[in-house]
Amino acid sequence: MIISKYHFAIPVLFVMLLPFLGCNSQNLEVVDYTPISENGWTNSTPLEQGLAPALVSKLYSNAAKVRTIFSLLVVKNGYLVAEHYFHGGSIGQKARIQSVTKSFTSALVGIALEQSCLTSPDQKMMDFFPELTDQIKDQRKNQITIRHLLQMRAGYAWEESTGELFKLLYSGFRPATLLDVPLVRNPGTGFDYSNLSSHLLGIIVARTCGTDLNSFAQDHLFRPLAIEPGEWIQGWEGYYNGHADLHMSARDMAKFGLLYLNEGQHNGEQIVPSEWVHESLKSYTTDAWYYRVGKNFKHVGYGYQWWSVKAGDFRYNLAWGHGGQQIALIDELDMVIVVTADPLFGKHGGGPWKHEKANLNLVANFIASLSKEKRI
Repeated sequence: MIISKYHFAIPVLFVMLLPFLGCNSQNLEVVDYTPISENGWTNSTPLEQGLAPALVSKLYSNAAKVRTIFSLLVVKNGYLVAEHYFHGGSIGQKARIQSVTKSFTSALVGIALEQSCLTSPDQKMMDFFPELTDQIKDQRKNQITIRHLLQMRAGYAWEESTGELFKLLYSGFRPATLLDVPLVRNPGTGFDYSNLSSHLLGIIVARTCGTDLNSFAQDHLFRPLAIEPGEWIQGWEGYYNGHADLHMSARDMAKFGLLYLNEGQHNGEQIVPSEWVHESLKSYTTDAWYYRVGKNFKHVGYGYQWWSVKAGDFRYNLAWGHGGQQIALIDELDMVIVVTADPLFGKHGGGPWKHEKANLNLVANFIASLSKEKRI
Protein backbone atom coordinates (compact mmCIF):
# COMPACT_ATOMS: atom_id res chain seq x y z
CA MET A 1 0.00 0.00 0.00
CA ILE A 2 1.33 3.43 -0.99
CA ILE A 3 0.33 6.30 1.26
CA SER A 4 -0.12 9.66 -0.43
CA LYS A 5 1.25 12.73 1.26
CA TYR A 6 -2.20 14.21 0.63
CA HIS A 7 -3.70 11.48 2.78
CA PHE A 8 -1.85 12.90 5.78
CA ALA A 9 -2.63 16.45 4.68
CA ILE A 10 -6.40 15.96 4.66
CA PRO A 11 -7.77 18.34 7.29
CA VAL A 12 -9.60 16.89 10.25
CA LEU A 13 -12.78 18.42 8.85
CA PHE A 14 -12.62 16.18 5.77
CA VAL A 15 -11.94 13.09 7.87
CA MET A 16 -15.01 13.90 9.95
CA LEU A 17 -17.02 14.33 6.77
CA LEU A 18 -16.02 10.99 5.21
CA PRO A 19 -19.19 9.16 6.33
CA PHE A 20 -21.36 11.94 4.91
CA LEU A 21 -19.51 11.71 1.58
CA GLY A 22 -20.11 7.98 1.36
CA CYS A 23 -16.51 7.18 2.29
CA ASN A 24 -15.55 4.58 4.86
CA SER A 25 -11.89 5.27 5.69
CA GLN A 26 -11.44 1.70 6.96
CA ASN A 27 -12.42 0.22 3.57
CA LEU A 28 -10.55 2.65 1.30
CA GLU A 29 -7.34 1.54 -0.37
CA VAL A 30 -5.25 4.69 -0.19
CA VAL A 31 -3.63 5.49 -3.54
CA ASP A 32 -0.89 8.06 -4.05
CA TYR A 33 -2.41 10.34 -6.67
CA THR A 34 0.34 12.96 -6.48
CA PRO A 35 1.00 14.16 -10.07
CA ILE A 36 4.34 13.13 -11.49
CA SER A 37 6.74 16.06 -11.74
CA GLU A 38 7.58 16.21 -15.45
CA ASN A 39 7.52 19.02 -18.00
CA GLY A 40 4.30 20.07 -19.70
CA TRP A 41 1.97 20.59 -16.75
CA THR A 42 1.75 22.82 -13.71
CA ASN A 43 0.83 20.63 -10.76
CA SER A 44 -1.32 21.51 -7.79
CA THR A 45 -3.41 19.72 -5.17
CA PRO A 46 -7.15 19.08 -5.07
CA LEU A 47 -7.55 21.21 -1.95
CA GLU A 48 -5.75 24.19 -3.49
CA GLN A 49 -8.11 24.00 -6.49
CA GLY A 50 -11.31 23.67 -4.47
CA LEU A 51 -11.81 19.88 -4.52
CA ALA A 52 -12.40 17.92 -1.33
CA PRO A 53 -9.39 15.58 -0.95
CA ALA A 54 -11.67 12.95 0.58
CA LEU A 55 -13.66 12.71 -2.65
CA VAL A 56 -10.53 12.48 -4.77
CA SER A 57 -9.11 9.81 -2.47
CA LYS A 58 -12.31 7.83 -2.83
CA LEU A 59 -12.14 8.18 -6.63
CA TYR A 60 -8.64 6.69 -6.73
CA SER A 61 -9.51 4.03 -4.20
CA ASN A 62 -12.41 2.97 -6.41
CA ALA A 63 -10.20 3.10 -9.50
CA ALA A 64 -7.79 0.64 -7.88
CA LYS A 65 -10.64 -1.89 -7.84
CA VAL A 66 -11.35 -1.57 -11.59
CA ARG A 67 -9.65 -4.49 -13.28
CA THR A 68 -8.95 -2.95 -16.70
CA ILE A 69 -7.97 0.66 -15.96
CA PHE A 70 -4.51 1.92 -17.01
CA SER A 71 -4.57 5.60 -16.02
CA LEU A 72 -6.68 8.21 -14.25
CA LEU A 73 -5.92 11.95 -14.40
CA VAL A 74 -7.81 14.93 -12.99
CA VAL A 75 -7.16 18.49 -14.24
CA LYS A 76 -8.80 21.35 -12.31
CA ASN A 77 -8.59 25.03 -13.24
CA GLY A 78 -5.82 24.15 -15.70
CA TYR A 79 -3.70 22.38 -13.05
CA LEU A 80 -2.94 18.68 -12.96
CA VAL A 81 -4.14 17.83 -9.44
CA ALA A 82 -4.27 14.03 -9.48
CA GLU A 83 -2.59 11.29 -11.51
CA HIS A 84 -2.01 7.58 -11.10
CA TYR A 85 -1.26 4.59 -13.34
CA PHE A 86 -2.57 1.07 -12.83
CA HIS A 87 -1.97 -2.45 -14.15
CA GLY A 88 1.15 -1.65 -16.13
CA GLY A 89 0.03 1.75 -17.36
CA SER A 90 2.59 4.55 -17.32
CA ILE A 91 3.12 8.20 -18.13
CA GLY A 92 4.72 7.22 -21.43
CA GLN A 93 2.12 4.65 -22.47
CA LYS A 94 0.46 5.36 -25.81
CA ALA A 95 -2.92 3.77 -25.23
CA ARG A 96 -5.22 2.67 -28.05
CA ILE A 97 -7.94 5.20 -27.39
CA GLN A 98 -10.52 3.57 -29.64
CA SER A 99 -13.52 5.81 -30.40
CA VAL A 100 -12.08 8.76 -28.49
CA THR A 101 -10.43 9.16 -31.92
CA LYS A 102 -13.80 10.36 -33.23
CA SER A 103 -13.60 13.54 -31.15
CA PHE A 104 -10.18 14.29 -32.65
CA THR A 105 -11.62 13.73 -36.14
CA SER A 106 -14.41 16.17 -35.32
CA ALA A 107 -11.83 18.79 -34.34
CA LEU A 108 -10.06 18.24 -37.65
CA VAL A 109 -13.32 18.82 -39.53
CA GLY A 110 -13.69 22.15 -37.71
CA ILE A 111 -10.11 23.09 -38.55
CA ALA A 112 -10.66 22.11 -42.20
CA LEU A 113 -13.59 24.52 -42.30
CA GLU A 114 -11.45 27.26 -40.75
CA GLN A 115 -8.74 26.54 -43.33
CA SER A 116 -11.36 26.81 -46.13
CA CYS A 117 -10.75 23.23 -47.27
CA LEU A 118 -14.43 22.74 -46.53
CA THR A 119 -17.03 25.43 -47.07
CA SER A 120 -19.92 24.22 -44.90
CA PRO A 121 -21.04 21.33 -42.69
CA ASP A 122 -23.98 21.08 -45.07
CA GLN A 123 -21.87 20.01 -48.03
CA LYS A 124 -23.05 16.68 -49.40
CA MET A 125 -21.05 13.56 -48.61
CA MET A 126 -21.09 12.40 -52.22
CA ASP A 127 -19.39 15.63 -53.38
CA PHE A 128 -16.19 14.11 -52.02
CA PHE A 129 -16.61 10.69 -53.66
CA PRO A 130 -17.22 11.54 -57.34
CA GLU A 131 -15.83 8.19 -58.47
CA LEU A 132 -18.76 6.47 -56.74
CA THR A 133 -21.60 8.76 -57.83
CA ASP A 134 -22.76 6.59 -60.73
CA GLN A 135 -22.86 3.51 -58.50
CA ILE A 136 -25.33 4.88 -55.96
CA LYS A 137 -28.45 2.69 -55.82
CA ASP A 138 -30.08 4.26 -52.77
CA GLN A 139 -30.59 7.88 -53.80
CA ARG A 140 -31.04 8.91 -50.17
CA LYS A 141 -27.27 8.70 -49.83
CA ASN A 142 -27.01 11.73 -52.11
CA GLN A 143 -28.72 13.72 -49.33
CA ILE A 144 -26.25 12.83 -46.57
CA THR A 145 -24.25 15.85 -45.39
CA ILE A 146 -21.11 16.31 -43.33
CA ARG A 147 -23.38 17.52 -40.53
CA HIS A 148 -25.36 14.27 -40.65
CA LEU A 149 -22.12 12.28 -40.39
CA LEU A 150 -20.93 14.39 -37.45
CA GLN A 151 -24.21 13.93 -35.57
CA MET A 152 -24.49 10.20 -36.33
CA ARG A 153 -27.73 10.97 -38.14
CA ALA A 154 -26.72 9.91 -41.65
CA GLY A 155 -28.89 6.80 -41.55
CA TYR A 156 -26.06 4.25 -41.50
CA ALA A 157 -26.54 1.43 -39.00
CA TRP A 158 -24.57 0.70 -35.85
CA GLU A 159 -22.10 -1.99 -36.86
CA GLU A 160 -22.89 -4.15 -33.85
CA SER A 161 -26.51 -4.43 -34.95
CA THR A 162 -25.81 -7.32 -37.37
CA GLY A 163 -23.17 -9.99 -37.71
CA GLU A 164 -22.36 -8.89 -41.25
CA LEU A 165 -21.73 -5.27 -40.27
CA PHE A 166 -19.76 -6.34 -37.21
CA LYS A 167 -17.45 -8.39 -39.43
CA LEU A 168 -17.07 -5.37 -41.71
CA LEU A 169 -16.03 -3.19 -38.74
CA TYR A 170 -13.01 -5.40 -38.10
CA SER A 171 -12.18 -6.20 -41.72
CA GLY A 172 -11.81 -2.48 -42.42
CA PHE A 173 -13.64 0.29 -44.28
CA ARG A 174 -12.93 1.54 -47.80
CA PRO A 175 -14.45 4.59 -49.52
CA ALA A 176 -16.69 2.20 -51.47
CA THR A 177 -18.09 0.88 -48.19
CA LEU A 178 -20.51 3.81 -48.24
CA LEU A 179 -22.19 2.03 -51.17
CA ASP A 180 -22.34 -1.39 -49.55
CA VAL A 181 -23.77 -0.50 -46.14
CA PRO A 182 -27.54 0.04 -46.34
CA LEU A 183 -29.35 2.94 -44.69
CA VAL A 184 -31.72 2.03 -41.88
CA ARG A 185 -33.51 5.40 -41.91
CA ASN A 186 -33.73 8.60 -43.92
CA PRO A 187 -30.77 10.94 -43.39
CA GLY A 188 -31.35 13.43 -40.59
CA THR A 189 -34.31 11.62 -39.05
CA GLY A 190 -32.67 9.75 -36.18
CA PHE A 191 -29.51 8.63 -34.38
CA ASP A 192 -27.53 5.48 -35.11
CA TYR A 193 -23.99 5.15 -33.78
CA SER A 194 -21.90 4.57 -36.91
CA ASN A 195 -18.16 4.00 -37.11
CA LEU A 196 -18.40 4.22 -40.88
CA SER A 197 -19.74 7.77 -40.62
CA SER A 198 -16.69 8.86 -38.62
CA HIS A 199 -14.29 7.13 -40.99
CA LEU A 200 -15.90 8.89 -43.95
CA LEU A 201 -15.35 12.23 -42.18
CA GLY A 202 -11.64 11.45 -41.97
CA ILE A 203 -11.49 10.59 -45.67
CA ILE A 204 -13.33 13.81 -46.54
CA VAL A 205 -10.84 15.94 -44.59
CA ALA A 206 -7.90 14.17 -46.20
CA ARG A 207 -9.28 14.50 -49.72
CA THR A 208 -10.43 18.09 -49.53
CA CYS A 209 -7.29 19.32 -47.76
CA GLY A 210 -4.98 17.48 -50.16
CA THR A 211 -3.08 15.51 -47.53
CA ASP A 212 -3.57 12.55 -45.20
CA LEU A 213 -5.48 12.83 -41.94
CA ASN A 214 -2.45 12.22 -39.73
CA SER A 215 -0.31 14.88 -41.47
CA PHE A 216 -3.17 17.37 -41.25
CA ALA A 217 -3.55 16.59 -37.55
CA GLN A 218 0.19 16.95 -36.96
CA ASP A 219 0.30 20.37 -38.63
CA HIS A 220 -2.85 21.89 -37.18
CA LEU A 221 -3.57 20.09 -33.90
CA PHE A 222 -0.86 17.84 -32.49
CA ARG A 223 2.22 20.05 -32.87
CA PRO A 224 0.46 23.25 -31.70
CA LEU A 225 -0.57 21.36 -28.54
CA ALA A 226 2.84 19.66 -28.15
CA ILE A 227 1.08 16.31 -28.45
CA GLU A 228 3.20 13.33 -29.49
CA PRO A 229 0.77 10.62 -30.56
CA GLY A 230 1.72 7.02 -31.11
CA GLU A 231 0.53 4.85 -33.97
CA TRP A 232 -2.60 5.74 -35.94
CA ILE A 233 -3.77 2.70 -37.84
CA GLN A 234 -4.66 3.00 -41.54
CA GLY A 235 -7.35 1.18 -43.49
CA TRP A 236 -6.97 -0.93 -46.61
CA GLU A 237 -6.61 1.99 -49.01
CA GLY A 238 -4.23 4.00 -46.85
CA TYR A 239 -6.73 6.30 -45.16
CA TYR A 240 -6.21 6.79 -41.43
CA ASN A 241 -9.12 5.48 -39.39
CA GLY A 242 -11.27 8.47 -38.53
CA HIS A 243 -13.35 6.36 -36.19
CA ALA A 244 -10.70 4.68 -33.99
CA ASP A 245 -7.19 3.34 -33.53
CA LEU A 246 -5.28 6.49 -32.61
CA HIS A 247 -2.74 5.82 -29.84
CA MET A 248 -2.04 8.54 -27.28
CA SER A 249 -0.81 9.13 -23.74
CA ALA A 250 -3.22 10.09 -20.99
CA ARG A 251 -1.49 13.45 -20.53
CA ASP A 252 -1.84 14.28 -24.22
CA MET A 253 -5.51 13.33 -24.05
CA ALA A 254 -5.83 15.78 -21.16
CA LYS A 255 -4.28 18.52 -23.32
CA PHE A 256 -6.96 17.94 -25.93
CA GLY A 257 -9.69 18.01 -23.30
CA LEU A 258 -8.36 21.26 -21.86
CA LEU A 259 -8.31 22.73 -25.37
CA TYR A 260 -12.06 22.16 -25.66
CA LEU A 261 -12.68 23.37 -22.11
CA ASN A 262 -10.86 26.59 -23.12
CA GLU A 263 -13.03 27.09 -26.20
CA GLY A 264 -10.36 25.91 -28.61
CA GLN A 265 -7.53 28.11 -27.32
CA HIS A 266 -4.07 27.02 -26.19
CA ASN A 267 -1.47 29.47 -24.91
CA GLY A 268 -3.39 32.34 -26.49
CA GLU A 269 -3.60 30.66 -29.90
CA GLN A 270 -6.95 29.64 -31.40
CA ILE A 271 -6.36 26.03 -32.46
CA VAL A 272 -9.98 24.96 -33.00
CA PRO A 273 -12.55 27.66 -33.81
CA SER A 274 -14.51 28.55 -30.68
CA GLU A 275 -17.82 28.37 -32.54
CA TRP A 276 -16.94 24.85 -33.64
CA VAL A 277 -16.26 23.85 -30.03
CA HIS A 278 -19.66 25.21 -28.98
CA GLU A 279 -21.48 23.47 -31.84
CA SER A 280 -19.64 20.21 -31.20
CA LEU A 281 -20.62 20.03 -27.54
CA LYS A 282 -24.35 20.62 -28.08
CA SER A 283 -26.73 17.65 -27.97
CA TYR A 284 -28.54 17.03 -31.26
CA THR A 285 -29.85 13.71 -29.96
CA THR A 286 -31.01 13.40 -26.35
CA ASP A 287 -31.55 9.62 -26.14
CA ALA A 288 -28.35 8.49 -27.78
CA TRP A 289 -27.33 5.32 -25.94
CA TYR A 290 -28.90 1.90 -26.15
CA TYR A 291 -28.02 0.25 -22.84
CA ARG A 292 -28.10 1.14 -19.17
CA VAL A 293 -24.69 2.12 -17.82
CA GLY A 294 -25.28 3.19 -14.20
CA LYS A 295 -27.42 5.29 -11.89
CA ASN A 296 -25.26 8.38 -12.44
CA PHE A 297 -24.80 7.92 -16.21
CA LYS A 298 -28.10 9.34 -17.47
CA HIS A 299 -29.76 11.41 -20.21
CA VAL A 300 -27.09 10.59 -22.77
CA GLY A 301 -26.86 13.04 -25.68
CA TYR A 302 -24.70 13.32 -28.79
CA GLY A 303 -23.13 16.30 -30.54
CA TYR A 304 -20.43 16.38 -33.21
CA GLN A 305 -18.61 13.16 -32.26
CA TRP A 306 -18.89 14.04 -28.56
CA TRP A 307 -21.29 12.49 -26.05
CA SER A 308 -22.95 14.31 -23.15
CA VAL A 309 -24.02 12.75 -19.86
CA LYS A 310 -25.93 13.89 -16.77
CA ALA A 311 -24.34 12.89 -13.45
CA GLY A 312 -25.78 14.37 -10.28
CA ASP A 313 -26.12 18.13 -10.68
CA PHE A 314 -23.74 18.26 -13.63
CA ARG A 315 -23.92 17.64 -17.36
CA TYR A 316 -20.55 16.76 -18.82
CA ASN A 317 -19.23 16.17 -22.33
CA LEU A 318 -17.45 12.93 -23.05
CA ALA A 319 -15.07 11.56 -25.65
CA TRP A 320 -15.71 7.84 -25.17
CA GLY A 321 -13.92 4.81 -26.55
CA HIS A 322 -14.45 1.05 -26.32
CA GLY A 323 -13.15 -0.39 -23.08
CA GLY A 324 -13.90 2.83 -21.19
CA GLN A 325 -11.36 5.27 -22.65
CA GLN A 326 -12.57 8.76 -21.65
CA ILE A 327 -11.94 12.47 -21.84
CA ALA A 328 -14.63 14.04 -19.64
CA LEU A 329 -15.20 17.81 -19.67
CA ILE A 330 -17.08 19.34 -16.74
CA ASP A 331 -17.34 22.95 -17.87
CA GLU A 332 -19.09 24.20 -14.73
CA LEU A 333 -16.19 22.97 -12.59
CA ASP A 334 -13.39 23.80 -15.07
CA MET A 335 -12.34 20.16 -14.87
CA VAL A 336 -11.03 17.47 -17.22
CA ILE A 337 -10.90 13.79 -16.27
CA VAL A 338 -9.00 11.28 -18.39
CA VAL A 339 -9.18 7.50 -18.25
CA THR A 340 -7.29 4.98 -20.36
CA ALA A 341 -8.01 1.28 -20.08
CA ASP A 342 -7.63 -2.06 -21.78
CA PRO A 343 -9.14 -1.33 -25.23
CA LEU A 344 -10.72 -4.81 -25.28
CA PHE A 345 -9.90 -4.98 -28.97
CA GLY A 346 -12.20 -7.41 -30.74
CA LYS A 347 -13.99 -8.23 -27.49
CA HIS A 348 -17.70 -7.49 -27.20
CA GLY A 349 -20.71 -8.81 -25.35
CA GLY A 350 -21.67 -8.94 -21.69
CA GLY A 351 -18.25 -9.65 -20.15
CA PRO A 352 -16.32 -6.86 -21.89
CA TRP A 353 -19.27 -4.48 -21.49
CA LYS A 354 -19.14 -5.10 -17.72
CA HIS A 355 -15.53 -3.87 -17.67
CA GLU A 356 -16.33 -0.87 -19.86
CA LYS A 357 -19.24 0.12 -17.62
CA ALA A 358 -16.98 -0.03 -14.57
CA ASN A 359 -14.71 2.61 -16.11
CA LEU A 360 -17.62 4.78 -17.22
CA ASN A 361 -19.31 4.60 -13.84
CA LEU A 362 -16.06 5.39 -12.04
CA VAL A 363 -16.06 8.84 -13.64
CA ALA A 364 -19.82 9.41 -13.55
CA ASN A 365 -20.06 8.48 -9.85
CA PHE A 366 -17.20 10.83 -8.97
CA ILE A 367 -18.82 13.71 -10.84
CA ALA A 368 -22.14 12.99 -9.11
CA SER A 369 -20.34 13.02 -5.73
CA LEU A 370 -19.23 16.59 -6.41
CA SER A 371 -22.88 17.59 -6.21
CA LYS A 372 -22.74 16.63 -2.54
CA GLU A 373 -19.56 18.65 -2.09
CA LYS A 374 -21.46 21.77 -3.15
CA ARG A 375 -23.76 21.31 -0.14
CA ILE A 376 -21.02 20.93 2.48
